[in-house]
Amino acid sequence: MKRRVVVTGLGCVSPLGNSVEETWEGIINGKSGIGRISLFDTTDFGVKIAGEVKDFDASAWIDRKEARKMARFCQFAAVASAQALKDAGLSKENIEAENTSIVLGNGIGGFEVTENSMKKYFEAGPARVPPLTVPMMIGNEGAGNISMLFGIKSTAWTLQTACASSTDALGLALDQIRSGRVDTCLAGGAEAAVTGFGIGSFSVLKTLASSYNDCPEKASRPFDKDREGFVMGEGAAMLVLEEYEHAKARGAKIYCEFAGYGGSSDAYHITSPDPSGDGGALAVTLAIKDAGIKPEEIQYYNAHGTSTSVNDPAESSMLKKALGNHAYKIKVSSTKSMTGHCLGAAGALEALISIKAMEDGIYPPTINLDKADVEHGCDLDYVPNKAVKAEKGISCVASGSLGFGGHNGVVIFKKID
Repeated sequence: MKRRVVVTGLGCVSPLGNSVEETWEGIINGKSGIGRISLFDTTDFGVKIAGEVKDFDASAWIDRKEARKMARFCQFAAVASAQALKDAGLSKENIEAENTSIVLGNGIGGFEVTENSMKKYFEAGPARVPPLTVPMMIGNEGAGNISMLFGIKSTAWTLQTACASSTDALGLALDQIRSGRVDTCLAGGAEAAVTGFGIGSFSVLKTLASSYNDCPEKASRPFDKDREGFVMGEGAAMLVLEEYEHAKARGAKIYCEFAGYGGSSDAYHITSPDPSGDGGALAVTLAIKDAGIKPEEIQYYNAHGTSTSVNDPAESSMLKKALGNHAYKIKVSSTKSMTGHCLGAAGALEALISIKAMEDGIYPPTINLDKADVEHGCDLDYVPNKAVKAEKGISCVASGSLGFGGHNGVVIFKKID
C-alpha cells in the first residue's frame, strides 16, 4: 500500500500578484500579468515584453539582510515557501526539522547575477567579480537558503529538467513521502530569467512572441491560430506536502490528495517536443496509473500550453492519445496566457492553480483564444477567454509540463475522500 500524500499549504509569487489570493483572483478574472519590461533597458531588443513580478518586497516575509545575499529567483522561492508554511500552520519553531525535506525545481539559477558578474569580469578583470557571485548564481542555493531560513534539516534537493523542473520536483517529493523517508516536504519551483541575456538568448532561438510589444496583454495566446511564440514569465510556487495520517494528527487543513505523478522523455530533439505527442502521452498514462484512477475521472487539465507553433498541437495530440475520446470531454486551459511562461517555476505554479480550480470549482480560462488552430489539431475545449463555473464541482485535476530536452512531467490531484 502506498502512503497517501496530501497538500496542506500553498504559496506563490507570480506576474499576477505576490500571493496565492492575488494570483488566483487574476486567473479567474482572465487578467494578463504581461507588460513592458522594466527590469532592464529594452531599446536594442526586438522583444520588449514579459510577465514580470511586480512590487515585490522580499523583506515583507524574510529578513532584509538575508534577502540581499540571494538572487532574485531565490528570493521568490523563499517568499513562496514562507507563505506555504504559514498556510500549513508550520514555522521554524514547530516544524519537524529532520522529518521535513525540500525539493526545488529550477531551470537557470541566478541569471541576473551571472550576467552582471560576467560584465564586471570582461570590463574590469577577474579581481572585480563580486565575491558572492557563485553562491548567488547556482541553482541549488534556492533550496539551501530555504533550509537555513526555516531550519529544515532533511535533504534539500534541486531538480533541473528545464520547463518541467518543478513538476518533476513535485513528483520526487511525492516519492520521498511515499517511501517513508520523510513525512513532510516543501516542494515547488522558482525562476527569474527576465534579463537582457535571458530575453536575448530565447529571442535568437525564435521562441518568443515579438509582434505584440504595443499590446503585451495579447501576446501569449496558446492554441490560437495567430500565436507566434511564448512570453517569458518569472516567479515561484511552493506546496507543503504531507503524509495523510501525519497531517490529520496535527489537525492540518487539507486542500486535496496528491494522487499521482508520471514522467517520460521524448528522446527526440533538444528544444522541440515530439510532434506525435507520444512522450507526453506516456507521462499522462503513467500518472493515471500511479494515481490509481481511470482516465475518465480527470475533469481538468492545466496545459503546458506555451503558445508556440510546435508545443500546442503536440500537447493536444498527447491528450488524445492518452485519454482517447475523453480528451474532448474535459476542460483544458493554458494559464500561461495570463502569467507567461515561468520556465522552471511554471509546473508548480500551474499545479497550484489546478488545486485552486478544484477547491473553488472553477475552470480557468485560456485568454486571447480568438480562433483555435483546428487546422493543426488544436480542437479541444480550451475554455476560451472566460472562466467557467463547474456545475457539479471538480474532483480530479491534472497538470503537465514539457521541457527542453524532451522532459515530460504530469501530476494528478483529487479531492480527499
